[in-house]
Amino acid sequence: MGKYFGTDGFRGEANKTLTFEHAIKIGRFLGWYYGARQGKKCKVVIGKDTRRSSYMFEYALCTGLMASGADAYIMHVTTTPSVAYITRVDDFDCGIMITASHNPFYDNGIKLLNGDGEKMDEETILKVEDYIDDRLEIPFSSGHDIGRTVDYVAGRNRYVGHLISMSRYSFRDVRVGLDVSNGAAWQVAKGIFDALGAKTYVINAEPDGYNINMDCGSTHIEHLQQLVRDKKLDVGFAYDGDADRCLAVDEKGNVITGDHILYIYGLYMKERGKLLNNTIVTTVMSNFGLYKALDKVGINYEKTKVGDKYVYENMVANGHRIGGEQSGHIIFSKYETTGDGILTSLKLMEVMLAKQKTMSELAAPVQFYPQVLKNVRVKSKPDAQNDPDVQAAVKKVADALGDDGRILVRESGTEPVIRVMVEATSDEICEKYVDEVVWQIEKKGHLA
Repeated sequence: MGKYFGTDGFRGEANKTLTFEHAIKIGRFLGWYYGARQGKKCKVVIGKDTRRSSYMFEYALCTGLMASGADAYIMHVTTTPSVAYITRVDDFDCGIMITASHNPFYDNGIKLLNGDGEKMDEETILKVEDYIDDRLEIPFSSGHDIGRTVDYVAGRNRYVGHLISMSRYSFRDVRVGLDVSNGAAWQVAKGIFDALGAKTYVINAEPDGYNINMDCGSTHIEHLQQLVRDKKLDVGFAYDGDADRCLAVDEKGNVITGDHILYIYGLYMKERGKLLNNTIVTTVMSNFGLYKALDKVGINYEKTKVGDKYVYENMVANGHRIGGEQSGHIIFSKYETTGDGILTSLKLMEVMLAKQKTMSELAAPVQFYPQVLKNVRVKSKPDAQNDPDVQAAVKKVADALGDDGRILVRESGTEPVIRVMVEATSDEICEKYVDEVVWQIEKKGHLA
């Protein structure tokens, strides 16, 4: 990771950590790097989520791009996977998504995508950072070479058509709940489910610039659980702010995590001879229960560092077709280059309809170990992580758990946070051991 860009882009509080000037410079560099530097006019597509500052960053990026001779195509409010898809299929030089994903409204972020719709390579990111820090100079365009903006809502519409065309089944008579998190899926998700014939019930679809992810969406799924129970729905799906992740709720109101989704669709692929390499890619945060369930049906798995970036890199390197995170980032590499919450929900619908089973029946084989995860806000992630006394506390817990559980302590890629997670045979044991490590972090003065 670089100075500004983490595993999921340049993210921070708007106009404090991530500023208007940063956005202009990012636009200036990309417009020059993909265009003027090569003696051509480049095309860059931009999408944003619903938070108030997204408009400011959109204009700043466009200003920088045009000043460097690029044409900026604006998709307006749309999802991260839609920008990745359109970047690839409409032959853009690169794509930009303005979002802080599941973070609160006052944060924002800039995700950069290459011409294939994949997260931009580290080498180019470091060059962007050099320009931000004034270690590079680039010229302004002038005359006929100055760029322009182009309204490109048609790109969002084409993405919607793409998802609708992928469904193998009609959703007629299926009662579906959607929590769109007052975010990017607001103008997209319901239309797709309606077009496929579902009886659709939507909550948190009134974005005002401040309420994105606020007590809603995949990070507050209890509201969708209540909707499913109250309306007696067949299934529910919850997205995050930029709709690159999806969690589900079964007909009984139980949460279906990303681990459940990997099992359900991975098994469905295996049964049809579609699971290349007989392997699912997970991260170190996946639950023991997933691995036990996969062992029983003879499916192999790999584990990566946390981050859909690492999952995707593993999939590309090894030719795997499905991978993802417990948080709901699921990647279907045959169709997309990034997690896509709406696509994930459509794929789960496909399995339900193909097998004529309820979501609770499909998820039943995955029996989770209790898991407790606590986020500890710290002054310095490396200092807290590498503190000898903290490491000793972690080893003590690992030794105590033995083969009956595990502890994982890692740095967040997007926040000044250390995540402490324990899986064990009971919630009480998990809480006890997590608190021991958190207490040690606090004792050593690392708390922010």
